[in-house]
Amino acid sequence: MKISLSCIIPSYKDPYSQKTIKSILENTGLGDGIEIIQVLDSYWPTFELTEDPRVRYVHLGANRGMRGAINAGVRVARGEYLARFDEHIKVCKNWDKILIDSCQPNWIMTGKRFYLDPEKWEYMDKKPVECEKLVIQNCGEGVRKFSGQRWDNPNKEALVEGYGMQGSFWLMPHKWWDSVISELRTEGYGPAYQDSTEMCMKTWKAGGKLMWNRDMNYAHKHRSFSRTHQEGSKENPWKREESWKYALDIWEDYYTNELLPKWKQV
Repeated sequence: MKISLSCIIPSYKDPYSQKTIKSILENTGLGDGIEIIQVLDSYWPTFELTEDPRVRYVHLGANRGMRGAINAGVRVARGEYLARFDEHIKVCKNWDKILIDSCQPNWIMTGKRFYLDPEKWEYMDKKPVECEKLVIQNCGEGVRKFSGQRWDNPNKEALVEGYGMQGSFWLMPHKWWDSVISELRTEGYGPAYQDSTEMCMKTWKAGGKLMWNRDMNYAHKHRSFSRTHQEGSKENPWKREESWKYALDIWEDYYTNELLPKWKQV
C-alpha cells in the first residue's frame, strides 16, 4: 500500500512515547496510509513498545542526539509527506488529513499548540499558541538566541502564514525535505538545538513558507515536567549556547536585512 505520511519520532528513554504513538494512530485520518518511525537513540527501552504493522523501530547503536535521530528516520521514510513529533505529544482527530489537504509543495506546516499534562495525558487549561514570530531574544550576560515568540496574528482565518515555530511538531512534503532541507546539520549546531530555525531559514531562502493551520491542534508536554535528555549529560554534552551562537552567525544577517523588512509590512 502507498504510504502517504511518515511520522518520525526521535526518542530517548521517554515512556510517554508510546502514548504519543497511540494518539497518532487513534486520530489518523489516513488509516493504513501512515507509518510511524520511532528512532531509539542508542538505548533499548525498559517499557513495552507498541506492536502495530504501521509502527517501525530504528535503533541507533551510538547516540546521535535529536538532529541525528531525525535524519536517520527520514532516510528510511517511505511517505509522500514527513511529520516530526517530540515523544510527548497528543494530537486532535484527523490531524494529518487537515494538514495534508491544505499543504503546498513548498510549505512547512504546524498547528495550534496546547500544553500537555503528560501524567494525566490531558490538555492543560492554558491559552494555546496560535502563531509565532521568530525573534532574537536576549538571555542575559551577552547571550542571545533565535526564539519563537507567541504572536497574535491579526489574520483570523484558520490557515495563516507564520514567521516562527517550536520544533516539537511539523509536517512537510518529503520532496521539500530532499530538495531544500537535505538534512539537519550537526556540525556547528550540535546534536539538539535550533532545528526549527535551520529548517525555516532554508525554507524562506528557497521561497517557501511556514504555515499554521489552526484547524489542527496538538498538545506538547509542558516545561514544568521533567526531561529525559538533559543538557550536559554524557548523551547530550553540547551546550545550547554554542548552538544559539552558531545559528546567529549563520542566519542573523539574512534575518535582519531580508526577513524583518518583509515582516514589518504584515
